[in-house]
Amino acid sequence: MKIIDTHCDQLYKLQLEKKTSGNLLNARNAPQLQTNINRLITGSLKVQFFAIFLETDTPSNKMWQDTLEQIELFNSEVIEKNPEVKHITTWNQLHKLKQNEIGAILTLEGAESFGNDIERLKKLYELGIMSIGLTWNYANLCADGVGEPRGAGLSLLGKEVVKLNNEQNVLTDVSHLSENGFWDVMKLADYPFASHSNAKKVCDHPRNLNDEQIKALIAKKSQIQLVLFPEFVKEANQVTVNDLIKHIDHICGLGGVNNIGFGSDFDGIDQTIEKIDDAAAYPYLINELLNYYSEEEVAGFAYKNFEEFLKKMNLN
Repeated sequence: MKIIDTHCDQLYKLQLEKKTSGNLLNARNAPQLQTNINRLITGSLKVQFFAIFLETDTPSNKMWQDTLEQIELFNSEVIEKNPEVKHITTWNQLHKLKQNEIGAILTLEGAESFGNDIERLKKLYELGIMSIGLTWNYANLCADGVGEPRGAGLSLLGKEVVKLNNEQNVLTDVSHLSENGFWDVMKLADYPFASHSNAKKVCDHPRNLNDEQIKALIAKKSQIQLVLFPEFVKEANQVTVNDLIKHIDHICGLGGVNNIGFGSDFDGIDQTIEKIDDAAAYPYLINELLNYYSEEEVAGFAYKNFEEFLKKMNLN
């Protein structure tokens, strides 16, 4: 069964290794990469989203340079060296992928990359950014993240970014936003979604979504892409697929069986759910889910719900 995964941090890992050792990890087979291409193939990935993420201590005058470097690493190491990986720059290309091809989509995790420079944001659109999360966990010029005690919503700049996303058919990702920021996005965004978040009712972590947020995404025919980071699944030393299933059951109970997908956070996490160490483990996850849900439901979670989301949003 094919998989669409809407969040990984491979580009950050590639850049970090280059900065610290001067070496380039091989995106094809480096064991350090949970989403290396061989593992994506083994995991039956149809589409992998690749996030641009900057460390919070990155000097502001270096953020744009680091952003462009991650895009260059994406092009040179992920796309050019792996012929079966195809850069998706318009949503309709996703439906045209051949059986043995993997779609690769660039996303932005945090508006720090462009600061208050709208021309830089427009350049990112030109370079293929297809989804933008306004924040990571803390505040920037666009909004507050879930870790910012102030908990403010979107600034005027943040609202402008959402409107530009709408014009460009770019998704607005709510996963790291403060609750007030979430509700601001839901009022303004034509294409909101949560790229990697779970249910707060099941695991009370600030990064997870409360029931009202989940119901709002469902009402907008949007997506809640479940994250595989144990800390967001259950507060325990050992976390299993059964613990993840509790999140699926809860969202289904709110009417969201057609709104669930996966956004693993691979290469951004240092702990994993038992037996799901990297992207190659997706077949194990799918087989486990088939013990609890119908094949049609599991296919929805794996890839069909996201494809239907694009159709419902007229992005196909």
